[in-house]
Amino acid sequence: MPKSNPNSTDLAEQRTDWAEDRTVQATERTYAGWQRTAFAAIGIGLGFRALFGEFDPPWLAKAIATVFILLGAAVSWSAQRNACQTLSRLDSHDVDRPATLQMRWLSYIVTAGAIILAIALWFLRESTAA
Repeated sequence: MPKSNPNSTDLAEQRTDWAEDRTVQATERTYAGWQRTAFAAIGIGLGFRALFGEFDPPWLAKAIATVFILLGAAVSWSAQRNACQTLSRLDSHDVDRPATLQMRWLSYIVTAGAIILAIALWFLRESTAA
């Protein structure tokens, strides 16, 4: 009869805990990546509006810029929602768990800022060349 090693169970549990810790860290990195994507979409919207402000019809540049800005807001909102749901199912063991409240507030602020920016974009007056 093979001799069972009591430490093998402990080692297996430790490896499982470490895998869960890696998943916590991967979730945090994924959230940060989606936030960067949100900022990039907002930046593309602003850049599009700045570069192509002389479109004819004039509302077209605003409309395209608004789509990108609101896409950035949606990405930011979705990123926090997915990250917080994932982190609620995981336990951290040897790593510091990210604060989901901070993730939520950051995403709320980015989302609100993008929506306000999109609204403000439509109230900007067109400058006329003299």
